[in-house]
Amino acid sequence: MKQDYYEILGISKNASAAEIKKAYRKKAIAYHPDKNPGDKEAEEMFKKAAEAYEVLGDPDKKAKYDQYGHAAFEGGGFGGGGMNMDDIFSQFGDIFGSAFGGGGFGGFSGFGGGQRRVKGSNLRIRVKLTLEEIANGVEKKVKVRRKVQASGVTYKTCSTCNGSGQVTKIQNTILGRMQTAATCNACGGAGQIMDHRPPGADAQGLTTEEETVSIKIPAGVEEGMQLKVSGKGNGAPGNGVPGDLLVAIETEEHPTLKREGDNLHYDLYISISEAVLGSSKEIDSVGGKVRIKLEPGIQSGKILRLRGKGVSSLNGYGNGDLLVHVNVWTPKELNKEQREFFERMQNDENFVPSPKKSDKSFFEKVKDMFS
Repeated sequence: MKQDYYEILGISKNASAAEIKKAYRKKAIAYHPDKNPGDKEAEEMFKKAAEAYEVLGDPDKKAKYDQYGHAAFEGGGFGGGGMNMDDIFSQFGDIFGSAFGGGGFGGFSGFGGGQRRVKGSNLRIRVKLTLEEIANGVEKKVKVRRKVQASGVTYKTCSTCNGSGQVTKIQNTILGRMQTAATCNACGGAGQIMDHRPPGADAQGLTTEEETVSIKIPAGVEEGMQLKVSGKGNGAPGNGVPGDLLVAIETEEHPTLKREGDNLHYDLYISISEAVLGSSKEIDSVGGKVRIKLEPGIQSGKILRLRGKGVSSLNGYGNGDLLVHVNVWTPKELNKEQREFFERMQNDENFVPSPKKSDKSFFEKVKDMFS
């Protein structure tokens, strides 16, 4: 079972944004690869802390995590999970401050003594889902035009920084000689510059190609949620890291079913004769047509609950229910024979309303519906 993000950072759920950032910096410095060379356990803790901060440090992601837990980031990830070192240093390097050589992440030996791996830009797309796809989960294949490194492009070591990605300056101050390090302007911190650009490549040695990307969408997603497919954004020059593909979820309106959380609602209209005599009706569900039985004498406003026929819960707690709202349709126009029949029945004891204690009021039905 995945460890709680608050527990990883050692903070409470009521921690402020400043406290979250402070707790992450403390953990990141403690488990930084430079302080723990070759220590796989420390490296794992370093990654866990970064993953926790990526979620808790973002108000929107934090709100989803507080509501759904880790399930909010499964099936392609809504921003959390599976971070690698490139992601961590490119996103959060500034948090380390001067703790590691003035460049934030400059001393990490795995990156060439300060060399920064440039990350490509993210791509954003929208995917529209039917209610059936949302209820059961789906795998979508979409075509994406993304930048990738052109065939035949070559790079050489940057002569300005000699491949380190940083330039060092020494200044004389009243306190003595001060040494500072800054990102190399010539290569942008990558440590290398393009040596040969093939035809069709842009200034960064990239070309645009169309690729089919498979996106696994978990059951229970909602309108406005965003999934992240790591590494499927635009490429980066040299040994850079590709950006991510951000997938915004849109939902199509269903003709008969309305969603409310994990539950679905269906308005069933029946005639007076069906209400009096009872009936069998076929209705829509996300799993296909289902048949329900209406008992004789069913009242308008009755709510029938079909358990487990709703949407799969995003947090893995089973399925919601399908709530069928029974509405008895009253005709507005009657012929002579029909009118005479109802006039005769007006004072018949079987047609006089006589609700029992077991017949719940509207407010009781609403209360039951949300319980």
